[in-house]
Amino acid sequence: MGKGGPEIDPILTEMFEQAPTFMALLRGSDHRFELANPRYIDLVGGRDVVGKTVADVLPDAAAQGFVSILDQVYASGETYNGYDVRFSEQAVPDGPVTDHYLDFVFQPIRRSDGSVSAIFVQGADVTERTNADRARRDLEHLYKRMFDAIDEGFCIIEFFDGPHGPDSDYIHIQANAAYERHAGISNVVGQKLREMVPDEADAWVARYGAVLATGQPVRFQQELVATGRFLELAAIRIDPPSRKQVAVLFQDITARKRAEAALEELNATLERQVEERTAELLAAEESLRHAAKMEAVGQLTGGLAHDFNNILAGISGSLEAISARLAQGRIADVERYLTAASGATRRAANLTQRLLAFSRRQTLAPKPILVNRLVEGMLDLVGRSVGPGIEVETAGGTGLWTCFVDADQLENALLNLCINARDAMPEGGRLTIETSNRWMDESAAQVRGLEPGQYVSLCVSDTGTGMSPDVIARAFDPFYTTKPAGEGTGLGLSMVYGFAGQSGGAARIYSEIGKGTMICIYLPRHAAPAEMEEMPPMPDPTAARSSGGETILLVDDEPLIRMLAAEQLEELGYQVVEAEDAASALRLFASIGPISLLITDVGLPGGMNGRQLADAVRDQQPGIEVLFITGYAENAVLNHGHLDAGMHVITKPFQMDRFAARVKTLISPT
Repeated sequence: MGKGGPEIDPILTEMFEQAPTFMALLRGSDHRFELANPRYIDLVGGRDVVGKTVADVLPDAAAQGFVSILDQVYASGETYNGYDVRFSEQAVPDGPVTDHYLDFVFQPIRRSDGSVSAIFVQGADVTERTNADRARRDLEHLYKRMFDAIDEGFCIIEFFDGPHGPDSDYIHIQANAAYERHAGISNVVGQKLREMVPDEADAWVARYGAVLATGQPVRFQQELVATGRFLELAAIRIDPPSRKQVAVLFQDITARKRAEAALEELNATLERQVEERTAELLAAEESLRHAAKMEAVGQLTGGLAHDFNNILAGISGSLEAISARLAQGRIADVERYLTAASGATRRAANLTQRLLAFSRRQTLAPKPILVNRLVEGMLDLVGRSVGPGIEVETAGGTGLWTCFVDADQLENALLNLCINARDAMPEGGRLTIETSNRWMDESAAQVRGLEPGQYVSLCVSDTGTGMSPDVIARAFDPFYTTKPAGEGTGLGLSMVYGFAGQSGGAARIYSEIGKGTMICIYLPRHAAPAEMEEMPPMPDPTAARSSGGETILLVDDEPLIRMLAAEQLEELGYQVVEAEDAASALRLFASIGPISLLITDVGLPGGMNGRQLADAVRDQQPGIEVLFITGYAENAVLNHGHLDAGMHVITKPFQMDRFAARVKTLISPT
């Protein structure tokens, strides 16, 4: 154990060596290792530490403040406990950085006179627990966001035995923000039914108790007398029955009920009161038409209630299973439930998208057309429409495929996009019309609402004011406009959206405040079977492997994207150094020296974006290749695609194998 010291009990030696936690003894004010067990050696990457100081052998620990803490413990004689503390360890220079999360204690060892002579270090690596906790919290946050985004009232109730007998009362354990809007009751979570509405409790217990007992979903209408609301509800049991939980989706249909009642009254007395009640009848009919629209929404959401509640049960059940497995220490089982919950959230997102969908119908006369030729024929009209203060330029794709669309409607859509671009540039600017052939794989097609395949894109971009995320979310809604009253109907983009969908394609918006907007129409390729081209071959995974362990600096503030990209590149033999913002990236770059490639997100926290980071790195290493990864379209960011030589863009989401192949083409073998 130590040279020249007293003999140590062999049993104590074995306990120290075989302890499941890491242990070390640091002697003196310079914290020199006197003892370190195998768990500690594993933690620091197998380094030979005995006889050396912490600052000398573990500079990464010193840089992260651990030596300062040891100094405090040595000086004060007070024990230090750390919980879930991150320790970033780099086993070899220029090697990969590994993050550990530790629970540990620095315990001072005192001499007979009370002064500190050494510090005993003991702790455990809790990285797996920490990562699992973070994954669970991320899922819970996603679930909560979706839960609160539902427009209809939604809650989960849990039955319990009360004074009136078994399962004679229930408590609200979850409720979304729309609950109060539809039911008229605030702060419902934690409230018991018989305390909320004692006079109506028996009726509600009977309805939901039957669902709990039989497992049969139910749809019904019932008045909530306490608030004067008439509700349409759907309820389903959350299995297993032992949970005693029922999920409820509902909406306020009071307006419809009142309109129906008013109409019935008018019909009963119509012959005697036609003249005096004409105005009231028209108002009632208008209310009924509005109620009919609400009924259509109710039918849609009610039809989706069963699927959504199944998804909700899958999410909440998976989260509970994860918690149970973590409590039992069965970490190996957590991945299965994380996968199940992730799949359920994707299905829930798809259902939510359907609730927001709009259907457009118009008479079309489609025919095979060449979009480039149509754009060329529109240039004079576009120039006159946008005025002399707007510079119009085109970028027509070479060998553009044929589309089968209504030429007049496509011209109308293009003109609408150009006029919208003009209005976004009141002080003048540049309007660009671009066309290109687009291969859509499953991932790229999914985010655009398309089927995988071949498409022609027609995009109009401007250098105007840009749109906020809130405006983008509503830009295609009928009658929505940000223009002053009388200057816009709010139908232009809605017509573009409907035309693209009816033509088998889609329309999408890419924009940033202050950087302009790009709106793209994606139209399916039209070709006879004999003219169809074969899909390009998938990239050979082995061709993307590193030639000699090149170093890549990877910067992204999204931990999941950073983790996936780093793992993909490391499996291919690259050395990857990760950073979450530009400031930490520059510090790492200064410490590791020249790199082979910089990969950075465009939008980074901390006041410095990806383009500024690339410029700073190039100041120190001129000519380094840079690959930007961004969630926006290529021409809507980074100065509308006007990049310096050696700068490239790849758009999220991307397939990891294609990402790796792109990296390989940018790195010069060493």
